[in-house]
This record gives sequence, C-alpha cells and structure tokens, in this order.
Amino acid sequence: MTDDDGWQRVAAREDIKPGVVFAANLAGSPIALTEIDGEIFAVNDTCTHEFALLSEGFLEGEEIECPLHQARFNMRDGRCLMGPATQDLDSYEVKVAGRDVLVRAKPST
Repeated sequence: MTDDDGWQRVAAREDIKPGVVFAANLAGSPIALTEIDGEIFAVNDTCTHEFALLSEGFLEGEEIECPLHQARFNMRDGRCLMGPATQDLDSYEVKVAGRDVLVRAKPST
C-alpha cells in the first residue's frame, strides 16, 4: 500500500542487515535494499546491462556485483561502477517508521 506521499512499506526493519541484500517489491518492481553504516539504501534490483536480479549477486562493502556478467553498482546511489553495464540503477528514498522500512515509489535518480 502506497500513501499519498508515495511511501510504501517494503520490509520490516529487522529484515535489513549490514552486508546482506534484501529483495523486495515496490509498486510492482523489484528493488534491492541493504544497510550501510546504519543507514538503509534501496536501488532497482535489475541489472541495467541484461536481466539479472542483483539481490542474487555479491555485495562487498557498498558495491553490488551482478551475478551474470559482473557489472558493479554502488548501493548508496545506484551509480554504475564497472561494465559491461553503462547505465546507473534507479535509487530510492528510504525511511524507517517504527518497525517498518518505507521506500518512496518514485526514483530519486
């Protein structure tokens, strides 16, 4: 359910952990979330090079690597860091409300 400001609950706070990618759904689209330095970040879960779920890839620090062709992206802002992908991921605003993790349905990039 999305509120009037575009915020949608996507997970419980305890589901999001440092060093782990959590796959969720935002308004019908797959997103990936993780905690970095106590803050939660959300990006599109689909590699921009070829269809692959990044949540099935490898997370090292704040970089996620696509399981298909090893493209790398920054989880903080979706920047493409290494090819073969050349396009950034959409990134989303995240807030915690009590025990809920909310993501704004409109990308911030």
